[in-house]
Amino acid sequence: MDEREARLEKLAAMRAAGADPYPTHSARDHTAAEALARYDELHERTITLAGRLKQLREMGKAAFANIEDGSGSIQLYLKRDVIGDEAFSLIRLLDLGDFLEATGALFITRTGEKTLRVERYRVLAKALLPPPAKGPGGELKLFDPETRHRKRYLDLIANRDTEFPIFIARARVLASMREFLDARGFIEVETPILQPLYGGATARPFITHHNTLDRDLYLRIAPELYLKRLIVGGLERVYEIGRTFRNEGIDRDHNPEFTMMECYQAYADYEEIMRLIEEMYAHIARAVTGGTVIEYASATVDLAPPWQRLTLREAITTHTGIDYEAYADRDTLAEAMRERGYAADPKLGRGRLIDALKDAIIRGEGARIKDPVFLYDYPRDLSPLAKHKPGTRDTAERFQAFACGLELGNAFTELNDPLDQRARFEDQARQRGGGDDEAQMLDEDYIEALEFGMPPTGGYGGGIDRLTMLLTGQKSIREVILFPTMREQQS
Repeated sequence: MDEREARLEKLAAMRAAGADPYPTHSARDHTAAEALARYDELHERTITLAGRLKQLREMGKAAFANIEDGSGSIQLYLKRDVIGDEAFSLIRLLDLGDFLEATGALFITRTGEKTLRVERYRVLAKALLPPPAKGPGGELKLFDPETRHRKRYLDLIANRDTEFPIFIARARVLASMREFLDARGFIEVETPILQPLYGGATARPFITHHNTLDRDLYLRIAPELYLKRLIVGGLERVYEIGRTFRNEGIDRDHNPEFTMMECYQAYADYEEIMRLIEEMYAHIARAVTGGTVIEYASATVDLAPPWQRLTLREAITTHTGIDYEAYADRDTLAEAMRERGYAADPKLGRGRLIDALKDAIIRGEGARIKDPVFLYDYPRDLSPLAKHKPGTRDTAERFQAFACGLELGNAFTELNDPLDQRARFEDQARQRGGGDDEAQMLDEDYIEALEFGMPPTGGYGGGIDRLTMLLTGQKSIREVILFPTMREQQS
């Protein structure tokens, strides 16, 4: 008989004895952590605790058990002459993983452990499958990454000491980000996830079909163009935190479904947004870690302002020996890249090749720059939504934020000239015709919105997942997403 069949037999025995193994409610009035912390106040009172059964040790006419709830674990003491013969005999029907409710008074055992002396107990949920196997130290552990990511609930059961802090930190990232932006007059809004035309980023979309309208729609690759429509409408500071979808590869810092924050501020440029972002990330770091100095991938960095600022041209020239301004077209730039050992995809235009050089020096474990840095002033053809930098030929007012090899976000002085925007979109269409399937679409409705007038505006989009990776020391995005996208499981 396998373990599930044995547990099903115990389930049937419970029901035969008149017990409901899945009652509709619990009378729990304290968590385990509260009971332990408030022992002096509670030990003379009758309280009710509840949690998952983690350990069970029968000792003749008594038994010790440990239950665990979301706050921690606590020991139970069950004695035959206290709970009664019938209830004590039913202990044999319990299994690790069952949820129990126990009522009684707290006391301290001879070994000094705060414990609940149980007066009565009941099963709240019978587990039909066993928890993960115990590790070398006798504790529940789940080490296989594939299982951990596919079945996060098992990961949380087995590895709570490591997994709970990560996802609590993620929640604090979101809370402190909202706190920071709200305090500065930003309004949180929601924009469509299903869009008739995708835009606002360089990425391939997911396509779906709406039956009633009989039209294809796209899962958004960014909320940008809708947020800027709100700036046109008169909302001067807006932000959105939400899910975004890009039909792209899966690797250590990419997941097709991820969480972004985008914010836009009227009457600001990219330099003002730089100051906003470095202050925001320092605020978040203090809220999550207690300070601004963090360790990530063997590097120790300080997120406190001011962050380093380097032009994109300066960074690439310094670390690759290629001054892209010396190469006026894609072919000569591609040749220079190959000569120095860098891949040059023949489908990409000059701007995207420059972007590939940037990625080679700033992203991943081999990043040449570890400290928090803003790389700014990007080629205009690489930045179709960014404003042209005065006094330059083909440079846009754009920056990206990086730390420890992770790209944290992207920002512009937003392009608000509708005629220039149309020309940029048309150039993107030509790049799509040349084979770049990530080039942006021409959005006529967005251009029409710009024709009603949008004030000078600065905007930023940053990934929540990568920021959580940075603050919790995780090297894979799968470790900070509760249910990451996985390949189909092979039978």
